Amino acid sequence: MTFPSLDLCRALVRCPSVTPDDNGALGVLDAALSKAGFATQKITFSAHGTPYVENLYARIGTGPPYLVFAGHTDVVPPGDAARWRFDPFAAEVAEGAVFGRGTADMKGGIAAFAAAACAKVARGTLKGSLGFLITGDEEGPAINGTEKLLRWAHDKGERFDHCIVGEPTSTKTLGDTIKIGRRGSLNATLTVKGRQGHSAYPERADNPIPKLIRLLDAQIAAPLDDGTKDFDPSNLEIVSVDTGNPAFNVIPGEARARLNIRFNDRWVPQALEGELRHRLDAAGAKYRLELEPCNALAFLTKPGPFTELVASAVEKKTGQRPALSTSGGTSDARFIRAYCPVLELGLLGQTAHMVDEHIAIADLEGLSEIYAAILEAYFS
Repeated sequence: MTFPSLDLCRALVRCPSVTPDDNGALGVLDAALSKAGFATQKITFSAHGTPYVENLYARIGTGPPYLVFAGHTDVVPPGDAARWRFDPFAAEVAEGAVFGRGTADMKGGIAAFAAAACAKVARGTLKGSLGFLITGDEEGPAINGTEKLLRWAHDKGERFDHCIVGEPTSTKTLGDTIKIGRRGSLNATLTVKGRQGHSAYPERADNPIPKLIRLLDAQIAAPLDDGTKDFDPSNLEIVSVDTGNPAFNVIPGEARARLNIRFNDRWVPQALEGELRHRLDAAGAKYRLELEPCNALAFLTKPGPFTELVASAVEKKTGQRPALSTSGGTSDARFIRAYCPVLELGLLGQTAHMVDEHIAIADLEGLSEIYAAILEAYFS
């Protein structure tokens, strides 16, 4: 029995699974996969100071090769629902598209892969194993999701040969881009202390803001690098500057800035911290630099037979050879790469996280056909 991708996509979108709440989304997928013959298991993980998160593992088959599909059913908040054309969790169909939070990122991708997988199983031509690693914690802190699910599966003796993540990787047309890696991401807070005082008597105070400006200028005055063969240049972005000061006549006693650095394979967090401190020290002002724990390192799946198989399947269905890219933000592929080669291939992401998020139904069906072609080639 097959499970049409549109019906499954709409059923998933109707579950308001804003991180970390599942609200039935994993149950919808569990039911579809179980009906097709997959052995499924829902696992909940937790950690101090973080919410409980449900995850889903499914497998059919016992021998190699083992291809696993990974993704997330959690979504970002819809914002003001009144600004949406339709209820963000109604999964309305209009003008050849399905609207709703998560259609692009990434319930549409999950529905497309699940439909292709169930159809493959129904034909009885699976020579190997096929599985799913689905989390409810990708849009959140990513602590109780894919990373723990991978370790749980590994401890049970599960070994994956290859993985496809269904993130929305297409840019202009369906299938035009495959992600073969991602830059890393590092967050930091820069703090400068001063002495609070009356703005009419600056000689009695010590304003930290000019010092912070000088330190920030030192950080962005020169690029971190000029990129590498496989990656764009690393970039440092100042994402917040704050004093917590609501008054016009008070010089603040402290100023803070938050930084996000997207770094390529020239860097690891320790070396990057050293570079940041070197630049700050050269600015000649006292500061405190605090780095958040980093679980997003730069990685690359070097092109090989698996990449060629996926790219050829895309080209067969679309008539277009996909580009291999490492652009964009982080994804759960950063965890999976420690267990097996991983690629990302999915829908267009232009409306992801936006008001009126939607995907073309033709693209949803087309992606399911691409996944079906990959499965046929992989298990032939």
